[in-house]
Amino acid sequence: MKLLKRIKRDHSGAAVIEMAFALPALIVLIWMIVQLGLVLRAMSGIQHALGEGARLATIWPVPDVETIQDRMDEAVYGIGPGDFAIPPPVQGEADGSEYLDLEVTYVQETDLLLLPGPTISVSRSKRVWRAETEEESGT
Repeated sequence: MKLLKRIKRDHSGAAVIEMAFALPALIVLIWMIVQLGLVLRAMSGIQHALGEGARLATIWPVPDVETIQDRMDEAVYGIGPGDFAIPPPVQGEADGSEYLDLEVTYVQETDLLLLPGPTISVSRSKRVWRAETEEESGT
């Protein structure tokens, strides 16, 4: 009986047990923050590629769609297990002006070290109004 009372009053080793419960959750949380950082870096790469494509699409003489897509493919960046997809720009016309719809998509499968995590898909697009040709402007 005295041994049982003494064990109940002795708190040495409690911190080790608490750490054993908290450490796995902390490690998984840190790993999730790293995975989120990879996605945020890829989103920055998406914005950079869209900006480069838009910049190229608005110059004179007007470049063709393949050149714009190649420039976007060169400009996109990001590290990690994800994949970028850059579909061909879609040409259109509204109110007598031509435009291009540019798009970049990033897909990354995440993991929680021991378990599979959600698949993150990010897509950004930009509409770019193109310069008029000399025949269109009447000069």
